[in-house]
Amino acid sequence: MTTVPSSEWLISVDDHVIEPPNVWIDRLPAKYHDVGPRMKDSVWLYEDKQVATAGLSVCAGKDKEEFSLDPVTFDDMRPGAYDPIARVADMDRAGIAASLCFPSFPRFCGQIFWEARDKELAMLCVRAYNDWMIDEWCGAAPGRYIPLTIIPLWDPVAAAAEIERCAAKGARGFCFSENPEPLGLPTIHDPDRYWDPVFVAAQDTQTVVCMHVGSSSTMPMISSDAPALANLTLGASRTAGTMLAWIFSDTFERFPELKIALSEGNIGWMPYFLERAEQVLDKQRAWAKQKNIRMYQGDSGSTAVDNVPQADLDRLNIRQSFREHIYGCFIEETSGLRCLDLIGEDNVMLEVDYPHSDTTWPDSIDIAQRILKDLPPETQYKIMRGNAERLYRFTPSV
Repeated sequence: MTTVPSSEWLISVDDHVIEPPNVWIDRLPAKYHDVGPRMKDSVWLYEDKQVATAGLSVCAGKDKEEFSLDPVTFDDMRPGAYDPIARVADMDRAGIAASLCFPSFPRFCGQIFWEARDKELAMLCVRAYNDWMIDEWCGAAPGRYIPLTIIPLWDPVAAAAEIERCAAKGARGFCFSENPEPLGLPTIHDPDRYWDPVFVAAQDTQTVVCMHVGSSSTMPMISSDAPALANLTLGASRTAGTMLAWIFSDTFERFPELKIALSEGNIGWMPYFLERAEQVLDKQRAWAKQKNIRMYQGDSGSTAVDNVPQADLDRLNIRQSFREHIYGCFIEETSGLRCLDLIGEDNVMLEVDYPHSDTTWPDSIDIAQRILKDLPPETQYKIMRGNAERLYRFTPSV
């Protein structure tokens, strides 16, 4: 166990839970027990899907040479992956005061229920997961887990109601997609304002919109035959696109209290893209504000499109929009910290990524202190836990 006083422990704003077998069986009506999410031989069965847990999702405590994509059983995992009390013991060992956990079987923003045929059952599954997350996972250790929920992506009005219901039970964030378009859903630029009920509820309840890399069910690819590790390294480019999409949309103008967190996206790229966005706005504003232009690959290169929402380009302040609405999250990097004056010390938070393969566990607090050691103490505190406490309105019990 770490010897660092608990008052100096960090908050991890991106970890993961491996759902135990009882999550849905305990909460769904009996008539759904044969079609709802259920487990057999450590494999999830749901409608016509069979979903196993990949080895890279449960690497905590293993040597790097043991990492594998192969499916694993519960016997292959640390109990902290699926047991909240065992997780707290692992958190204590690594100096982690509090943890926000993304789902695994439902995927990072509940895509599996959006894909389901039976939406009545899917809605019950969303509510069941949220009740389990708040009441059982977080409830097992009050003050140690920041409640993070999912929404029914196919019904924004019902999603807003679920955000409000969960906020009343203590939820502080909900999962959203970094780019809904690959899922077959409208983007945040939709002229029909598909997501407005969700954003209204998020703003009214002060619930953070949390977007994990990969929540579009896609990952950036250099080419179809590029090595896996090359594409994996490129992953943060998806998060950069998400940040730019939100900044240049009119969402923050219409919802001035909305906050978003870019989970597992790193922060080293932020100074460049913020600077580039300012350059683009300065040089291209005149023609772009006359008529919204949709740029795409094709013979003509671009086309003019009416009624595509975008920010008021005369009033848009890139840095201010970022500072007031966007939070970057990182696991272990120094490049972004060297440019912290350009990013802002109030807009970055730490992640541990337990029990995934990128996790810093069990050395989390030691690694965090090492990479932050050259920063002023007050800045270290903000990144270590202060920013997370403020954003999620959460005070750890240790």
